[in-house]
Amino acid sequence: MIEHIITERQRDLGGGFVVGRVLPFAPRRMVGPFIFFDHMGPMNFEPGIPRALDVRPHPHIGLATVTYLFNGEIMHRDSIGSELAIRPGEVNWMTAGRGITHSERFEKARREGDRLHGIQAWCALPDGKEEIEPAFAHYGTGDLPMIEDKGISMRLVAGKGFGAEAFATHSPLFYAHAMLAAGARLELPADYSERAAYVVSGRVESEGRTIEAESMAVFGAGPAPVLKALEPSVVMLLGGEPVGERFIDWNFVSSSQERIQQARADYKAGRMKLPDADDKEFTPLPE
Repeated sequence: MIEHIITERQRDLGGGFVVGRVLPFAPRRMVGPFIFFDHMGPMNFEPGIPRALDVRPHPHIGLATVTYLFNGEIMHRDSIGSELAIRPGEVNWMTAGRGITHSERFEKARREGDRLHGIQAWCALPDGKEEIEPAFAHYGTGDLPMIEDKGISMRLVAGKGFGAEAFATHSPLFYAHAMLAAGARLELPADYSERAAYVVSGRVESEGRTIEAESMAVFGAGPAPVLKALEPSVVMLLGGEPVGERFIDWNFVSSSQERIQQARADYKAGRMKLPDADDKEFTPLPE
């Protein structure tokens, strides 16, 4: 059963870099551990774009960021020493835990021009793991399972589902990038209590309702939902098990409001280390 259809809302991350925000959404803040979901692009960058478009160093606690690209390139640098460009079909999985800072810069676009298109999601860390050591992992296209079926080509981006398993995650979840031919039918995993489908492009149908591009259908518990592509479509499939109530404030996620206030104070006082390779500027703490 479809509980909600959420249409993305435009948000400016600063400097004119506009994304489509899907989660959090007031009536439905999370799907499994997924507490944040931004659709980036598609947008064309001309050579010489201003540095103001970059996402300058900023902090996180209590979550794992999941960055996935359809097009383009982003340079990632963080406070534990990671420095790596992410490209289409690859995954950056950054565990913030007790605290990390990172930047995301469009250096290739500045040199050559680029077309950027992708998704950044956050997964709230479960109880007992909110304050683990920060970590970063990069997975190339060869590390992620591909699933082919009638009219379906799908990459498992994270977790376990559709008869395959990608890398281990901090709590049970699935996350996949599916490309559907017109008329193709796809069943979401039955063994997760919370599931959703975000239509990047095209149109799909489920339970007699049409889900348009740039919209997410959130399904309730029950039988596995089935999607039917009404035209060639690209869909991100996600879900998992709830991790409990979480508060979100700017880039901080926690089960404790007091912990978020401490993180705000730490960042404002300069106690959260910036990336060594990108420490000359930072994103100010919003009041």
